[in-house]
Amino acid sequence: MIQFEKMHGLGNDFVVIDARERPDGLSEALVKAIAHRHMGVGFDQLAVIEKGSEDAHLVFYNADGSTSAACGNATRCIARKLMTESGRDVLTLTTERGTLYAKDAGDGLTSINMGHPQLDWHEVPLAQEMDTLELPIDGGPTATGMGNPHCTFFVEDAEAVDLEKLGSGFEHHPLYPERTNVQFASVIGENHLRMRVWERGVGVTLASGSSSCATAVAAARRGLTGRQVQIDLDGGTIWIDWREDGVWMTGPTMTVFQGAFTDDFLEASK
Repeated sequence: MIQFEKMHGLGNDFVVIDARERPDGLSEALVKAIAHRHMGVGFDQLAVIEKGSEDAHLVFYNADGSTSAACGNATRCIARKLMTESGRDVLTLTTERGTLYAKDAGDGLTSINMGHPQLDWHEVPLAQEMDTLELPIDGGPTATGMGNPHCTFFVEDAEAVDLEKLGSGFEHHPLYPERTNVQFASVIGENHLRMRVWERGVGVTLASGSSSCATAVAAARRGLTGRQVQIDLDGGTIWIDWREDGVWMTGPTMTVFQGAFTDDFLEASK
């Protein structure tokens, strides 16, 4: 049987499979079946823990079966799991994004260094050379790479945005050859943002770690905030600190339940 844990960070929910002792055997069809919120378990991303050159290597899948190089909230959830198992308060994890550092921030919070933001057009990536601070798209969004591409709009009221309609459209904008995560953010106080997110390959999510990092970087670049911000998401609050060594993200995590997929489910999902 394939065992799993269901976790979430601010409502951004994950199925986590520990494959350090055995291969996970995941196919695209199985990932999609697990993602189904009525006939499977349901998730925003699926994360696989593998053995690696550091404490662990993480692989991420979107609900549509595609992969993602980064998933900040899933990384925080897994870091908390591994800290609890090992009794350690500092970890080093590897992902397709690169090496990420995790630490216990106290009061049940977990911090992850998501690395330096990618600010050049070819790093995001965009389809052609341009200034990433304000794209030639209606609304003038900012492009940022955090191991995955982001498109951040600053609006008067993020809660008034039709996220389903606009998010799905901008995800497939021709300037983003690999599609993009889409954020709509409003400044609601000094170094305080309200943000909502559409994740590529997933849809509307209650939170997104990498989107929060990208939004904080974009806000600082545009002079809307400093480099330390509080971001209120649909699922709760996260704190971002863009430092010299990278973008640190701090927030709560939760393990909801553990389980195992039945043989019948695995056979039907081939």
